[in-house]
Amino acid sequence: MLKEILINVGEEETRVAVLEDKQLVEMYIERAVSQRLVGNIFKGRVENVLPGMQAAFVNIGLEKNAFLYVEDAVPARAPEGQPALSGANISDILKPGQEVIVQIVKEPIGTKGPRVTTHITLPGRYLVLMPTVDYIGISRRIESDRERERLKEMAARLKPEGMGVIVRTAAEGVEEEELRQDVQLLSKLWRKILQRATHGPVPALLHRDLELVQRILRDVFTEDVARLTIDSRPEYEKVLDLLDITGPRLKFKVFLDERDDLFRLYGIEAELERALKRKVWLKCGGYIVIDQAEALTAVDVNTGKFVGSTNLEDTVLRTNLEAAVEIARQLRLRNIGGIIIVDFIDMQQEEHRRQVLQVLEEEIKKDKTKTNILGITQLGLVEMTRKKVRPSLSEVLQRPCPYCDGRGKVLSEETVGIHFKNYICDLARRTSADTILVEAHPLVAARLIGSGGGNLRDLEHRTGKNLYIRGCQGQHIEDVSVRPLYDQADIQANTLPVTPGQVLEVRIEEPHAVNLHDGIARLDGFILDVEGAGALVGEVVPVEVSKVHRTYARARLLK
Repeated sequence: MLKEILINVGEEETRVAVLEDKQLVEMYIERAVSQRLVGNIFKGRVENVLPGMQAAFVNIGLEKNAFLYVEDAVPARAPEGQPALSGANISDILKPGQEVIVQIVKEPIGTKGPRVTTHITLPGRYLVLMPTVDYIGISRRIESDRERERLKEMAARLKPEGMGVIVRTAAEGVEEEELRQDVQLLSKLWRKILQRATHGPVPALLHRDLELVQRILRDVFTEDVARLTIDSRPEYEKVLDLLDITGPRLKFKVFLDERDDLFRLYGIEAELERALKRKVWLKCGGYIVIDQAEALTAVDVNTGKFVGSTNLEDTVLRTNLEAAVEIARQLRLRNIGGIIIVDFIDMQQEEHRRQVLQVLEEEIKKDKTKTNILGITQLGLVEMTRKKVRPSLSEVLQRPCPYCDGRGKVLSEETVGIHFKNYICDLARRTSADTILVEAHPLVAARLIGSGGGNLRDLEHRTGKNLYIRGCQGQHIEDVSVRPLYDQADIQANTLPVTPGQVLEVRIEEPHAVNLHDGIARLDGFILDVEGAGALVGEVVPVEVSKVHRTYARARLLK
């Protein structure tokens, strides 16, 4: 598998794309205004202890207090990794006002503050140092029993007394001296953190994790990466300087490409646009639909345009197999975390179900983020969980729609029209004004006016008021402005934007719905029926207003 890393350094953001066989699989984005918090170490003060939730809130100096679970607050762990205080109560461990050193393990997302732990981890290139835990662990991705045993023996010799280490995947085949340098560097860093914790105010930042490019070099740029391309010369030189210390063997894989459109040349920009859409097309013609909700993400698989060539069961199997590969890629690319439900197309044969599940499991192994597949149900639903430590791609690049508030839908014009029709009747009973002005989206205004003004006449009859309904193109479809007009000058200024004999230049937007010979123009939502302009759609023409009605005006073309 050909693995590449592309780094785009901009003024306001740095973006890193990870490609496998020329296909985008992971995306990292860091902006100056929203620095990453995971990995940062703080000295904080316990604000609240909640026995009912077995958790505490810790003030670490951020906008929202951090959340500390009881299992993340237990002082120490036994060598085999089990909590030393089994069933401990949060009230026995922490007290309000107590000062603690914590590390952020989960970014603040939405209304939730960051999640923290007292079990500090300091990642290096080959090892992760755990100063508060006496433990040795080996990466699960190292499959050779012989290599695992070799690394475990070295780790036991090198780890500081009373501390723990986890040997990372990158350490496979590495000599003891390189591991020793990692341990010494991380131990020195921990001593500095403890020294800072004894001085200064509380809360305080004790240690900031590396910036994005440095983290990529530490965590992603390993021996299996064929090429790292960066488009910034200053950052390129920094990368080479850092690799001189951490990985000189990797320097020959680093390349500088100062073209402005590096991401566009590799198709990353187009792939990012697709990664924000609900529907993802498969090569076979089928497609998957991804819906991210608050509590879980639902993925639906469909055959789409794929009709197969043998039989239905074969068509379904081929679609599901291709979907399994794409789903695993999309989870990594979109950085989707939490509960994930995949609705594969129903398969009759148990063997086919096993095949699909096996392919999904194999693809998930490529993902460094911890993912658990709980199996496939009789309905063809696969239940999964994926650890969520940072915002998803959509949360980074998008925000909820200010119009629909993230619902993805708005009320229909019929629904809005019925609601405000009742509101107009209620207002008419409460006001002494003889005239009421209604401003609404053109679709809602048309619904209130009705064909030939029938609905408007009925509404005026019911309310006993003069109603002026104006369509405003810029108005949100769910917002309708209804207000009484008391002064005659106010009525004239707000209800009739044109007067007979007035000369205007207007753009013909569409032909008349009934009389195609005429064209329709709009002036702040007020309709102008222009005689003989049906063939001039899109053109700006001079007209003279000939007659003004309450809901529209007629005009003639000027030659």
